[in-house]
Amino acid sequence: MKRIALLPEGTVSHEAIKYLLGDTPHELLFYKHIADVFQAVDKGQADYSVIPIENTIDGSVSLHMDWLVHEVDIQMQAEWVYPSIQNLIGHRSEFTKDLDKLDLSKVVKIMSHPVALPQCKEFIQASAPQAELEGAGSTAEAVEIVKHNPGKGWTALGTKLAAAKHGLDILASKVTDHDNNFTRFVLIGHQPISLPGTPEGQRTSILVTPPQDFPGALHQVLSAFAWRRLNLSRIESRPTKKQLGNYYFYIEVLESLHSVLLPAAFAEIEALGCHVRILGSYPSYKYVEAAIEPILKEH
Repeated sequence: MKRIALLPEGTVSHEAIKYLLGDTPHELLFYKHIADVFQAVDKGQADYSVIPIENTIDGSVSLHMDWLVHEVDIQMQAEWVYPSIQNLIGHRSEFTKDLDKLDLSKVVKIMSHPVALPQCKEFIQASAPQAELEGAGSTAEAVEIVKHNPGKGWTALGTKLAAAKHGLDILASKVTDHDNNFTRFVLIGHQPISLPGTPEGQRTSILVTPPQDFPGALHQVLSAFAWRRLNLSRIESRPTKKQLGNYYFYIEVLESLHSVLLPAAFAEIEALGCHVRILGSYPSYKYVEAAIEPILKEH
C-alpha cells in the first residue's frame, strides 16, 4: 500500500488525491505545512507527496515550484487537475431567522486560506459584506476553528469533506467567483506509480539554466523545440537565487522523455552551454466531472 503525504484532511488536496486514486489501495498522511509534505518523501515517511503547482486564477504556486527546484530532488510522477470548489461553512443555527431562513447578515467573520478568500470576493461582497476576513493555515484549519467556536457568528470557506469531517453545515455551495477555478496537482516520488484511468497524454518538465545572461538565450532554447514541432504548454522564468539577474527557465513539453525528438532537443540546448535538468516525465490525467460525485457522497 502506497503512503501519500498531503496537506490537512478536508483540503482541496485531499479531495483531489481521492479523485485521482479512486479505489487504488493507499494510506494518506496529513501534514499541516507544505514543507513537511515535501520532506515526507525525502525522510522515507511517505512514498509520494501531493503538491499543488498551478491555479487558473492565481497562476503558478511559486513557493511550491521553488521547493521542487531548490529544496528537494524528487521526480514528478503524475499530474492532474481538480476544481477548487469552496463553500461557506458554519453552524447553521447561528444564521437562521423566521421559518429557518438563512440570514448571512449575521456572519461576523469568514475564515479561510489567504488564497481562497480573494477567490470568493464577489460572493462575500454580495452576501456578507459586513464580515471580517481572516486567514488560516489551510481551508481545513479554518473549518476546524469555526467548529470549536460556536455562537460567535464565525464561518469558513472550505470543502464539503471538511464540513462533513467536523459536523458543520454548508451555508452556501460553490461560492468561488469563477466556475473554471481549477488547481493543477503533481504527485512526486522516487518511483513511477500505476494509476487507474487512461491518461490524456504525456508531459515532461525541465529546467534550463543558461550559462549567463546573453542576448537571444530564450529564443535559441525555444528554437530547439520549435523546428522539431514539439509543443510547449508552459514557460516561466524564475530566479536562480544565486545572483541578482540570473534566471532559469521552467519549461513543460507535451511529449514523453521516451520520444526520439525530445532528447535530441535537450542535446541541442546543452550544446549552447545551457544546463538541462529533468524534473519528471509523467502521465497527465484529465478532469472528468462525473467522477467527483462518488467521492463527495462518501462523506
